[in-house]
Parts: sequence; C-alpha cells; structure tokens
Amino acid sequence: MTVRAGSAANGRVLYVNARLLDPASGLDQPGSLLTEGETIADFGPDLSAATGPEGAEVVDCRGFCLTPGLVDIRVQLREPGEEHKGTLASAGRAATAGGITSMVCLPNTQPVIDDMSVVEFVARRARLLELTKVYPYAAVTKGLEGRELAEMGMLAEAGAVAFTDGVKAVGSARVMRQALQYARTFDLLIVEHPEEPTLASGGDMNAGEVATRLGLVGIPREAEVILVERDIHLVRMTGGRLHFAHLSTAAAIDAVRQAKLRGLPITCDTAPPYFAMNENAVGDYRTFAKLSPPLRAEEDRLAVIEGLLDGTIDAIASDHAPEDEDAKRLPFAQAAFGGIGLDTLLSVSLDLYHNGHCPLLDVLRLLTCRPAELMGLPAGRLLRGARADLVLFDPDRAWQVREHELYSKSKNTPFDYRPVLGRALLTVVDGRRVFALGG
Repeated sequence: MTVRAGSAANGRVLYVNARLLDPASGLDQPGSLLTEGETIADFGPDLSAATGPEGAEVVDCRGFCLTPGLVDIRVQLREPGEEHKGTLASAGRAATAGGITSMVCLPNTQPVIDDMSVVEFVARRARLLELTKVYPYAAVTKGLEGRELAEMGMLAEAGAVAFTDGVKAVGSARVMRQALQYARTFDLLIVEHPEEPTLASGGDMNAGEVATRLGLVGIPREAEVILVERDIHLVRMTGGRLHFAHLSTAAAIDAVRQAKLRGLPITCDTAPPYFAMNENAVGDYRTFAKLSPPLRAEEDRLAVIEGLLDGTIDAIASDHAPEDEDAKRLPFAQAAFGGIGLDTLLSVSLDLYHNGHCPLLDVLRLLTCRPAELMGLPAGRLLRGARADLVLFDPDRAWQVREHELYSKSKNTPFDYRPVLGRALLTVVDGRRVFALGG
C-alpha cells in the first residue's frame, strides 16, 4: 500500500489498484473506490487515478483486497466498571487492527446495560473516540438476574440493537417465554447464551476423555442442546425472533438446522475457536484455552464447519472476552472463562478459505453483510452513498499471533503462537483512516 500526495482538502480519497470484494452483491473484481468525506462516492473497474476526480488523495492498494469493514456482533468491552481488563479505547484499537469497523457490545458491564442512561453512555463514549463504531445490546432481564424483564421497548428507543443476558442464559423457561412475547410486540431480537445453567455449573471444560485425564470437571455437550431445544419450542409458542450465540456442538447446530427448515425465526453464530480448535488445545491446563462455551471434541469442530458451509450458522463473531492476568494465571479450575478475539477475527476466519472449506466471498459474508443484517446495522456493504467503512487486507500475509503484540488491553488469546495467514493493512471508518499496519 502506498499513498500518493493529493490535496485531499476536498475530502476525496481514491483507493486504486484494489481487488474489490462485496459479499452482499457477489462483486469480486479489480477496480478502484472513491470516498468523499464520510461516504463512498463511487467504485468499480472503470475508476482509476486517470479517470478519478482531480485533486483526490490517491492510495495504491497494490492488488490487495478492499472490502466492507467487518461487523462483530459479540464483544465484551468491560467499560464501564472493569477498565483494568479493557476499555472502549483499547477495544477500538484492537478492533480496527483486525479490520472491524462495527461491533455490538454485551450488557454485562458495571452497571449493567439495563437502563437508558447506560445505553447512551456507551454510544456517546464510542462516538468521542472515533474508532470502531459501537452498538450496545441491552439486558433481557434487570441486572442480568433472570427474574424480571428489562424495559426492552424503551431501551430499543434509546439505541439498543437487540437483547441478551450476555454470558448468562435466561434460565427460566417462563421468563424466556415472556421475553419472546414482549419482543415480538416490538419486533425485537433476543440473543441467547445457549447453556443450561444447572448442567454447566461448576464445570471447567468439555466433558469427555480429556477432562477425565486432566481431572477436571466436565461441562456436557447436552447443556447446550437442551437449552437450544427448549428455546426452539418457546419460539414456536410465541413467534418471537431468537438468535443463538457461539454454537459449539453438533447436536445444537443440527437442532437449529431443523428449526430453520420448519421456517422458525431462528438464527445463530459461532466464534473462531469453535471451528479452528478443539478440546486438545487445553493441553496441560492452558487457561487461555478456557472458554465459554468450552472447546469441544473434534467431531463438534467439524460440525461447526459444516454448519458454516450449509448456511445453518449465519455469522462469525469474535466472542471477545478480555480477562486480566490475575484472572487467568491461576489453577485451571479457578481461572476465568474467556478469550480475546478482536485482533484475530479476520485472520483465523480466513483459515476456512486457506484450508479449502469456503470461497473467500463466503467467509467475508459471514463477517460483514450477514451479521449486519441480523442486527439491522447500516454496515457490511459496498454501496454508493453508504458510510465509508472499509478494510484493506492481504489474505496471504503470514504472521504469528503473539499476545504481547496484540492491541487488546488484556492478552488472553487462545491463539497465542498460532501461525495464521491474512492481515488487515488499513482500516477506514467514516472515510477516516483509523489504522494502518506499521503506521
């Protein structure tokens, strides 16, 4: 990538010699793209430095991929309340380094996002930082306690894009039924952490041979599918829209597959650890591999890939869950669940392309337009007049994930020392270059 001087006083930037990729329309061809101020003015094969507007700043993309910025629909920010683990600023820097231009944050902050003032605080703080755009989830239940519904209608008016109890399932079937009925009235989306709490309680990792050998308490795969099947029945009863987060088991994915075939308004996502790793990554009590849901058996990992290929799984999210060193460098049973994922979302997801599972456009669709559609966000597409949220990336750039080199404030990546292919070179939000590799 090289930049040639232009006045740019008119706010025009011309990205030339790019491989333009737009998963929403199927576009994949050489060309150029022009931004004017905060928006995309034009793009296509006929646009070039010679035909573009006079005085525009010219950025030579050198044949690399120029695509809509990634949309990440599952991020824990830790601000307000746990800034020692992460902040809006540190998450914004990690996200832009990973090519993410829009992200949706979970409500498990302190205070919980179950009040309009907290929704507005997050949105206002993110705007001031001028990094990745942040859209908040709000809580399904007050205080994430699973008993009394939050004021979802008012929270939606304040800017909440959907509703979830974050890393907790709505354990009560009665409360979940009420939530789906209420949400249907306002055409709102409920997002569920699919883990039956009494089955998962006290568990450390996936139940099975590896857990037995390590002497750790197992979390059965049935904990996921039991809650998924319960909620599918509740969707059938109420007609409410439901999205399952980070599916990790073959049985749960098949249950969603069958529900979709019956026409129920159900969607789901997964996260890179569940198609890129299995329970063996726990190794000798490696706490960075302690995730929620836990890393599963190899057959489940392959089922996640199959679900991505056949369209059962609608999106890939980072499931970014920063934890500080004190919470992770403990005996495995006492260590906190969670791994960071903003910096590595693009690179690890590109494994699906490099390993021959998915065409490049299909991988990008799971990271851009599809998650944007699920949350109703104005993002994830190359459109004239749309916001200029873009990422320029090299799909073949080799690098090794090293925790100390990542932008996230917490360093608990499950992919530490993993060699990967593909890296963001330049990230643009509202026409502003907010990240440049090596810059």
